[in-house]
Amino acid sequence: MTLEQSSILIVDDVSSVRYFLNQNLRIMGAEKVAEASTGQQALIAISTEQPDVIFLDIELPDSNGHELLTHIKALDPKCHVVIMSAHSTVENVKRSVEGGASGFMAKPFTPQKIQATMNRICKLPQVKSV
Repeated sequence: MTLEQSSILIVDDVSSVRYFLNQNLRIMGAEKVAEASTGQQALIAISTEQPDVIFLDIELPDSNGHELLTHIKALDPKCHVVIMSAHSTVENVKRSVEGGASGFMAKPFTPQKIQATMNRICKLPQVKSV
């Protein structure tokens, strides 16, 4: 998978975080970037866009990112989910990884961290659906 070919969904209730991430991904070459500000919007976007990569905030106004992660992985096990949170506690990171997340980004993050995360995800083998 390449960044240019990837369909990316950003799920965060803070518009400035979505904007920052979207702009950086586009500068890096991403062409298909969608946004959602709630868990409900995310589920709709997932069913219509079928993203390859989702940047998912833990704290959303209508849902919990960890629960949403479980739901996303049940819908599409091959989707790469990067959990984002201002609370980078060991518990949050551990729960994210155990839930199937491909990565964790602590807020605030830098363009370099976004680039490193996408480089790593693009190198991961695609999970085969059973």
